[in-house]
Amino acid sequence: MVRLAVLAASAAALTAAPVVVVAQQIFDVWSTTWDRTKLFTYTNLSPNPINFVSPGSTGAADISIDDTTVLQSMAGYGATLTDTSAQLLNTLKGQNSGNYNSILNSLFNPTDSSTGTAGLSYLRVPLGASDFSSSVYSFDDVSGDTSLNNFNIDNAPPYLFSVLKDIQAINPYLKVHLLPWSPPGWMKDSGTMKGGSFDSSYSTVYAKYLLKALQGFKNKGVTAYAIGIQNEPENNDSTYPTCLISADQEAQIGKTLRSLMDSNGFSSTRLIGYDHNWIDAGAYPVTLMNDASSSFAGVAFHCYQGSVSQQDSFHSAYPNKEIYFTECSGVYGTDWWTDIKWYMDNIFVGAAEHYASSGMMWTLALDGNGNPKLPGTDSCGTPCRPVVTINSDGSYSYNQEFYVMAQASKAILPKDTNGPFGKRIGVSVSGESAWALRVTAFVTARTNSADWLRYSLVVLNWCVNLDDSTNGSWDPTSVTATIEFRGQQATYTFPVGVTTLTWYAANQGHSRRDDELRFTEPSGNSSFVPAEKESEEPKLFRFRRHV
Repeated sequence: MVRLAVLAASAAALTAAPVVVVAQQIFDVWSTTWDRTKLFTYTNLSPNPINFVSPGSTGAADISIDDTTVLQSMAGYGATLTDTSAQLLNTLKGQNSGNYNSILNSLFNPTDSSTGTAGLSYLRVPLGASDFSSSVYSFDDVSGDTSLNNFNIDNAPPYLFSVLKDIQAINPYLKVHLLPWSPPGWMKDSGTMKGGSFDSSYSTVYAKYLLKALQGFKNKGVTAYAIGIQNEPENNDSTYPTCLISADQEAQIGKTLRSLMDSNGFSSTRLIGYDHNWIDAGAYPVTLMNDASSSFAGVAFHCYQGSVSQQDSFHSAYPNKEIYFTECSGVYGTDWWTDIKWYMDNIFVGAAEHYASSGMMWTLALDGNGNPKLPGTDSCGTPCRPVVTINSDGSYSYNQEFYVMAQASKAILPKDTNGPFGKRIGVSVSGESAWALRVTAFVTARTNSADWLRYSLVVLNWCVNLDDSTNGSWDPTSVTATIEFRGQQATYTFPVGVTTLTWYAANQGHSRRDDELRFTEPSGNSSFVPAEKESEEPKLFRFRRHV
């Protein structure tokens, strides 16, 4: 039940009332602190909530929310369920079903009242082998089989579908994004899935292959939210499945695939292009849209080269196309707090700030050595770190990737069963300590138009100084900030770390359930970008790709 301190008024009176605020209160706070004394810790502020009151003096930082500026709908947060992630989880299921169920519940349970669960709702699933598979395979490895008579979805390991089914049982909102790391080798000049370039003469055959993959997953109980044509199409690595596909080739395949999808019951499944690094955001994905805009819903980005602000070059060219952020990986051995800051700045605040509808990490589960992975692959030379580490004895631990995603996910999950996900809204930060806070804001609509909307803030306080020191000493400092909303003001002291807080307010017609207009462009900057901040290039953060 939503806890509201509301002045007695009928729903009709609320609808007809002028823009005023009645006793909004912040009850719910989730925190992950720099020193790990709180790790996605929930605090219920009842019976002493934070009240929105008449404005007074502002705090060291002043967060101003503009809920008349409604931006992109959020699709969710998550990671990639590779073959070996599914293998580890499936092995754990037989070894210690209690731990298996606990992991899946903590990761994927989207229940609004569940305080310790992240509700991750977006999974990428490779179509065929990736660098985290036990062997190299496609769904049709018979050379020259242009009729695809030997296509077999069961070439994928059975535990992949078993784990997917268990995740779906926990999260009914789960969005599955299917994506191949390579076409079958016989469709390439190399003759192998490991590296090489796509042969354009197979464009129609490959589109039919991808349609069969959609159909195969649907027969397994998984109707894809989205599908892509090639992961990292500018990456050519001969040690694991990769493939060079030009923007022109991807456009041609996409046109055929979109037509096939529309005529075979997949008209609602999105076709998402590119799925590669920020650095080429103004080139490959723009060329792709120039050639096949009507076929693609949007594009996706990775973090391994470039900076998150480059997403804007694509958004400027195609403002009505969707943007997804779908991959980034840290490695074992880096600094926990430095990683938290980078992830929030660049992905879980930054990517959304630059119009992304998702924020995702790379592998969902690995062991403490970054295994298992494809024998002989050179990816993750320094072992990649997953969202959850599963040890050989059946024990497990969550990594920094889990905590940043959990903090963000709580802000956008549906408030009502089968209700809409949150949408990003305008927010800015001012004041002498504004540089210390990275902030994004969301509104979540309700299934009943008379119910109050949920508003959320996700805030990174990354300390007083950029190097987290004062005169050479460690000095983490909380920031007392005021929150301006609809002419009233609340005050909260943000500890060094990540904080998510929520409240409810009457629906004044700014948030809509439909997505007829995906973006409402702000009149100015919709979110504050610090004048001084850490470089957007990764520091103490080594990535698995060298592309």
